[in-house]
Amino acid sequence: MIKYALACYQAHAFESWFPSSDSYETQHARGLVACPICGSSKVEKALMAPQVARKDRAAEAAPVANEAAGPEQVAMVSPAEKELRARIRELREELMKTADPVGDRFAEEARKIHYGETEFRSIYGQATPDEAKELAEEGIAFHALPVLPDERN
Repeated sequence: MIKYALACYQAHAFESWFPSSDSYETQHARGLVACPICGSSKVEKALMAPQVARKDRAAEAAPVANEAAGPEQVAMVSPAEKELRARIRELREELMKTADPVGDRFAEEARKIHYGETEFRSIYGQATPDEAKELAEEGIAFHALPVLPDERN
């Protein structure tokens, strides 16, 4: 197992374990390595100090786990990051519970609400990057719903 210090393009730092260097490269190439904070798969290895074993610290080392008991669970994110993920998940669920789903008609419905053609209500759906850019240019307020990466990494 190898632990890498990683950072996404938004400079969110995190660590993750991989069976090997090749495994990291394969997962990274397939876009499976994602930032646990923003979900971006634009992730690169960060500088990290190597841990070098010293003989004079051998007595201080933690006891080795009983290999016969099977593999141990490994935490992939810190407790603070787990709490943040839970809060983001709750926020997303609450927003979706109280808003009307409009699917791929999001831009059209947002314009109708903004220009007073229909009564104000909370909505959610999908918009293309071009549609989102046009909405922003028109001064129509909207926010992307937070998406969490798969729990695989």
